[in-house]
Amino acid sequence: MQKNNYNNAMKIKTLLLIFPLVLLACSSSHTDLSSPDGKLSVCFRLTTDGVPEYCVCRDCDSVLLWSPLGLQTKEYTLNRGFTLCATKHGKQDLTWETVWGEERYIRDNHHSMIVKLLHESGVKMNIEFRCYDDGVAFRYVFPSYKDSMTITDETTGYCFADNNDVWSIPWRTEYYEGLWQKAPMWSLIDTVCSPITIELKDGGYAFVHEAALYDYPAQNLYVRDHMLCTYLTPWLDESARAMDVRAYKEGSFSTPWRMVIITENLSELVVSRIMLNLNEPCAIEDTEWIRPMKFIGIWWGMHIKTMTWEMGPKHGATTKNMERYLRFANEHSIEGVLAEGWNKGWEDWRHFSFTESYPDWDMDYLSNLADSLGVAIVGHNETGGNAADYEKVLEEAYAYHAEHGIHAIKTGYVAPIIRTLDGLQWNKGQSGVRHYRKVIETAAKYQITIDNHEPVMPTGLQRTYPNLMTQEGVRGQEWNAWSTDGGSPCEHVTVLPYTRILAGPVDYTPGVFHFENPVIPTTRVHSTLMNQLGLFVCFYSPLQMVCDLPEHYMEHPDAFRFVEEVPCDWERSLLMDGKIGDYCIYARQERGGDTWYIGGITDEEARTAELTLDMLDEGVEYTMTLWCDGEDADWLTRPYAYDIKEYSVKKGEELAVKMAPGGGFAAIVKKIE
Repeated sequence: MQKNNYNNAMKIKTLLLIFPLVLLACSSSHTDLSSPDGKLSVCFRLTTDGVPEYCVCRDCDSVLLWSPLGLQTKEYTLNRGFTLCATKHGKQDLTWETVWGEERYIRDNHHSMIVKLLHESGVKMNIEFRCYDDGVAFRYVFPSYKDSMTITDETTGYCFADNNDVWSIPWRTEYYEGLWQKAPMWSLIDTVCSPITIELKDGGYAFVHEAALYDYPAQNLYVRDHMLCTYLTPWLDESARAMDVRAYKEGSFSTPWRMVIITENLSELVVSRIMLNLNEPCAIEDTEWIRPMKFIGIWWGMHIKTMTWEMGPKHGATTKNMERYLRFANEHSIEGVLAEGWNKGWEDWRHFSFTESYPDWDMDYLSNLADSLGVAIVGHNETGGNAADYEKVLEEAYAYHAEHGIHAIKTGYVAPIIRTLDGLQWNKGQSGVRHYRKVIETAAKYQITIDNHEPVMPTGLQRTYPNLMTQEGVRGQEWNAWSTDGGSPCEHVTVLPYTRILAGPVDYTPGVFHFENPVIPTTRVHSTLMNQLGLFVCFYSPLQMVCDLPEHYMEHPDAFRFVEEVPCDWERSLLMDGKIGDYCIYARQERGGDTWYIGGITDEEARTAELTLDMLDEGVEYTMTLWCDGEDADWLTRPYAYDIKEYSVKKGEELAVKMAPGGGFAAIVKKIE
């Protein structure tokens, strides 16, 4: 009864909120802001105690009730005691071109409002709002601050009007490599990491995250009094712990953007580009050297125990083995080859060298061979979590790689807490965030792109530094090789497109073609072969790893043809159909071309995908090559059963495609010349 009474009270409160918001929209007040299409609005107010608050409405229905704003610092209490000095409104509507991405051209159309506040201490704080057709964002700006500030908390809240269902993972999940779980928002016990995806009770979806995380701790979220509250990742050194420090700032600064995407359906949610628009434009003048690519790697063999990282009788990264991989890549339209374990340090995991190879690796010979074959070597720098040592040799390491024609590096930080120049710290604390930024900026000097493993969660930084091409931060494919729980369930991959991947590109490493693991027989990939093909379209990464062994791909060369042909850079992308945790069907158009690629994946339930080809050009004939699950295919009993079919299709045509349990499909749709 108590919960029912609370829900009724909240409904009454919501109705009471709507009326003053409507009045505000019609008045001369400058403390409200609407989206360009007028459907979303955000309203700001100060309470009688000078507490800053905001609320958000969609079509006059409350999405976020009055929610608190502000910071707590060692020096000041910056969440009350404010007076309103002025407001400034603006708007922007422009289109910019991505260096790479899911879309080539992105429109930034928003209305803005800067609320200028004066604290009773004399500190000036602005709150900058932006309102888009598909969401709102805000940040705290200290435009004229000249002293140091020790931030101990952020009082930003998100008071949703209903007890919506939330998809999340606990914030202490190592490397974000957990299974996303669905639960009612108000029942959340653990503090969870940002982002979270929300299924709104009154229909539609929301996505809470942050953008432009530069020199600040990552945002986490917890529930208090039926409200999502911010928990900034803390510093870990002893003196900082005593003061509960979250961030140290000096002089003028801005916090990361707090972002709430709000859409009516999943199709709109997955194509929202608010996060990218909140980041600064590209800081790299010449970007011609930044190129998306697929790459194979000496990697999967280590996970299934047929190879080792360190030297020995089964050492993977040898000159002979790398030559085999390079020639395979050249023959099968794979642009790069990753080699893990070529460098000294794997034997003890204490001090890795990034310029000294094991005796069975000839870097000069291999770099020359790669150049002659037109295949890129993807370097690998594992740090074992010792970011401090890595920073000391960054310049030397990147100069060495660039000298050998290596312009893509996968970095790694396998340690629950990394060692930074500030001591042992959370990777997503302020010190860790600073480290990752330094790596990206240093890499850009040497024209090196980065695939960051064990990262901080992406926040759109790739717009400013497009050499940050992809990141892990996910329970990836390797868990299907050695996890003691048997591997990720089928549902896992049908959750990620609507949760983790909304934060940014993901190095999930799709493309397993051989599912049995004799070393750990109880662990396997929970998918059909066609599901693995579908992942190349459903999971976006501009550096897309093709993870399995060459010999396994040659067991199914006609299926591997899709992997050979599918690009990883797109003109535009759209979700054709989907449901969180059930299935996902994506269509993407190759950048600069007319060909469309479609991928579908499902969970443990068999489904029929109903495709309507509305995205094709009018009056044009196309041929569709479809790779689909075969008769009686099943992820557990018949994962390799598949068919390849050819169709003539045109715009608006409808096609039914069956997906087996744990299955999927892939298709290439080309214009008939």
